[in-house]
Amino acid sequence: MITLENVSFAYEPGRPVLDGISFHIAPGEAVGLIGANGAGKSTLMKVLLGLEKAEGRVMVGGEELTKESLPRVRRKLGFVLQNSDNQMFMPTVYEDMVFGPMNYGLSREEADRRVDAVLEKLGLEALKHRHNHRISGGEKRMAAIATVLAMEPEAVLMDEPTSALDPFNRRLVINTIRELGQTRVITSHDLDMILDTCSRVILLSGGRIAADGPTEEILRDKALLEAHRMELPLRWQG
Repeated sequence: MITLENVSFAYEPGRPVLDGISFHIAPGEAVGLIGANGAGKSTLMKVLLGLEKAEGRVMVGGEELTKESLPRVRRKLGFVLQNSDNQMFMPTVYEDMVFGPMNYGLSREEADRRVDAVLEKLGLEALKHRHNHRISGGEKRMAAIATVLAMEPEAVLMDEPTSALDPFNRRLVINTIRELGQTRVITSHDLDMILDTCSRVILLSGGRIAADGPTEEILRDKALLEAHRMELPLRWQG
């Protein structure tokens, strides 16, 4: 579903933020992208979305990311922002959810069917006509996920999806992520959440891949994590 071949990027000449990144993510795979601050996680997300032009090759859904293919590639990707307030910009949840599908040319009736199907799947029917400024942070995070799913992307990218959530809403988001059928790429410092949602982890450090493998194997490696300024998941500390 997603392939990177020798991808490098620098904001300033001679100071690479990404340095020779290569990996392949299969359809339906859930991958946690972890690393300390400054490791290159956010930049890698921007490269996948075509927000930054990198050296090397980026493939999404069998199509190379180029200036010409960018609109088609972006239709295959859904991005859930860390701050839901930056994503939910219409007055109501419903209006946010139909905006994308209709912008892609679907009729109001077709967009409505998508909205209802997604809300039913996530158990969020009660949020449909709620005003975005009158729902809780957890409800807004779930609504943001629903908005992305209404676009029917082949892959969902998520940036810190459980940040600033209380335990109940954090668990709700985790359960939702686990049930998604799409390819998932999740950046987070919440290693317990990564452990609950991802079968594989890619550890970035200094713009390079420091480790790539089964989630539990990497997240149990205390020496590896500490060498890259990270700690064991909370459940394994002490």
